Amino acid sequence: MTDENRRKMLKFRAWRRGFREMDLLMGSFADATLESLSGEGLDEFERLLEVPDWEVYAWLIGQKPVPLNHSGPVLDQLIAFRYAAQSG
Repeated sequence: MTDENRRKMLKFRAWRRGFREMDLLMGSFADATLESLSGEGLDEFERLLEVPDWEVYAWLIGQKPVPLNHSGPVLDQLIAFRYAAQSG
């Protein structure tokens, strides 16, 4: 699969999480950042998409600590994006 097709697939999955708040957050983040992510960044984002919505949401709002196996630069960007979107 080409990187372009992979990005399209990840955007589709990000916008169709099943939990509206996460659809908006993950989809908007994907639209804004996927084009600039490296292959490693895409891998990390794809791993985040595998985690149930409520777990990721709890990390994003600070309700639960992020497990070390999911901690990384893309999740850090997503957390910062969430706060930027909230304040804007």
